[in-house]
Parts: sequence; C-alpha cells; structure tokens
Amino acid sequence: MILFPAIDLKEGACVRLVKGDMAQATVFNTDPGDQAAQFARAGCEWIHVVDLDGAFAGKPANRGAVEAILSATPLPVQLGGGIRDLATIEAWLTAGVRRVILGTAAVRNPALVKDACRLFPERVAVGIDARKGFVAVEGWAETSELQAVDLARLFEDAGVAAIIYTDIDRDGTLTGVNVEATVALSQAVRIPIIASGGVGSMADLDALKAANAPGIAGVITGRALYDGRIVLADALALLAA
Repeated sequence: MILFPAIDLKEGACVRLVKGDMAQATVFNTDPGDQAAQFARAGCEWIHVVDLDGAFAGKPANRGAVEAILSATPLPVQLGGGIRDLATIEAWLTAGVRRVILGTAAVRNPALVKDACRLFPERVAVGIDARKGFVAVEGWAETSELQAVDLARLFEDAGVAAIIYTDIDRDGTLTGVNVEATVALSQAVRIPIIASGGVGSMADLDALKAANAPGIAGVITGRALYDGRIVLADALALLAA
C-alpha cells in the first residue's frame, strides 16, 4: 500500500482544511517546493497535490506552486483541483504531473474522463469525494444526488488508473479513515482505490491495512503528518511490510 503525503495549496501555501472548509485553513508551509523535497527525502514514493483555489474557481489557480513542487522533486505527482477540460489535462501532464485527478468533471462530464483515459493511458484518476455516501462537487461546496459507488461503476471499463475516495465528514478531522466505506467501494469495482480523509494516527493505517482488501492501493494523509501525530518513516515501514 502506497502512502501519499498530501500538499493542499491555498494562495500558494501548503494548508490543511477541516471538512473542506476554506475558512478553516491552517498554514503548515509557505514553500510548497520545500515541503515536497522533505517528503522525497523521507522516502515517499508519490506526492498528492490539490489546488484548493482551483477546485472552487473551476480552473488552475496555484500554477506557480505546483511548478515549484515539480521542480523540487523527481517523485511522481498526482494533482487535482480545477481540472475540467482536455486542454488543462494535457497542459498539466506536459508540465510534468504524472497523474491528474478529475472530480467535479467526472460528475458533470463523464465523457471527458473516458476521452482523457483513452488519450492519456494510466495518467487519469477519478476523485470521488462523498458526504454521507453522496458525491460532492465544486470544491465540496455542492452535494449531488449521485452515490459514490454508482459514480465509480460508471468508469469501470474506462481505463481509470485509480479512484481517490474521500469521506468529507472526516477530512482534516483526524478522526480516522472510513475503512468500511473504502473497503466496500474497493469490492464494488476493479479500479484501484486510494483512501483519503480522516487519517489521524498509526492505528488508522493499521486498521486500513488489517482490512486486507486487495483493491485498496494506497492512502493519503496530510494533517497527521504535519502535526507529528504520524511519523513518516514509521508509516512508510508499516505500509511496505
């Protein structure tokens, strides 16, 4: 299982939100490139980046910060937030992003996901952000009537590289990842699932690993790393075992 350390970008800085609320942002590093380099030195395999401003604006808003991350480390980067058309997808992939994450676009324009997967094999992931099982969009500001599992099944044969599944009510709260819902989603589709939202301690990583669900390929953690609740070296060792 791969550990994805998270860098969430707001106005050029690395922040963490609580339940996606932009008004509840804690700044942890004003230099995203430096933060990425720290993760690389610690032995991480990937970096998960979200352009929070872009998610709300519907277009990239932290381009300079993302470029700083790409320049600071050779690690593959997966990026989400404000990616809503093929031109933006191609621009980010050309700039060096290894994998783009489509969230709102996956709900509003499923054909875009399928087209992107065909044009850029293994370089497109779908972000499914759920509130009480229903998919949220537009930077989590709106909740749709679409169930998370139904959205995932829509892309079963599209060639999606991974699904990043986030329980919004747990995100940034350190109250524990929603293991039950994540496992259920991994059993409903053949697409690899990356768990996200609520990781607060090594016990949460233990619980996710103990579920022994082959379809869960990774887990994203942010605030717990920045707060020191999880020691990165210990987490990497646990998930690699």
